[in-house]
Amino acid sequence: MKKTAKQQKPGSEKSWRRGWIFPLAVLGVYLAGFLFAPETILEAAHRSGSILRQVAVPISVACVMIILLNRFLSPKQAARFLGQGAGIRGILFSSLAGIVSMGPVYAWYPLLLTLKEKGVSTFHIANFIACRSIKPVLLPVLIASFGWLYATTFLVFSLAAALLAAVVVSLAAGWEE
Repeated sequence: MKKTAKQQKPGSEKSWRRGWIFPLAVLGVYLAGFLFAPETILEAAHRSGSILRQVAVPISVACVMIILLNRFLSPKQAARFLGQGAGIRGILFSSLAGIVSMGPVYAWYPLLLTLKEKGVSTFHIANFIACRSIKPVLLPVLIASFGWLYATTFLVFSLAAALLAAVVVSLAAGWEE
C-alpha cells in the first residue's frame, strides 16, 4: 500500500524531496520569465526580496518562540494557562498577548498551531488573533484624531467583538470535530 503524505515519516527521503517542489517551481517560473522579460523579473525579484526582509524578523521571532515553547512548555502547562478551563485569567492573557503582538499575523500562525497542539483552546487562539486589531502604539493617534469618547468606545467594542468572534470560532471548531 502506498503511503499518503500524512503517513510518511518527516525525515524520509520522499518527504524531504516534496518540500523542494514549490521553491523549485518558483525558481523555474522566474528563470522562464527572465528569458522573455528580464526587467520585469528583476523588479519582481526586488519586490520579493523586500517582502522577505519585512517578514524575516517576525517569522524568526516566531520560530524561536516555537523552539522555546517546545522546549519549556508542557502540554499540561499550556492547557492550564490557556486550555478550556483557564477561566478569566486565560481570557485576559490571550487578549493581552494579542494586543501587544507585533508583525504580520501570518507569522504567528506556526506558533499558534504549536500552542494548539500543546493544548491551548481554539477560543484563546481566536481571541489572540481577534485582539491583534487593538494596537497600544496607535492609541494616542486614535485619541488625537477622534477624541477620548470615540477611542474608548472603539476599544471596548473591539474587545467585545474579539470575544464574540472567539466564541463563534470555538463553537464552529467544536462542530467540526
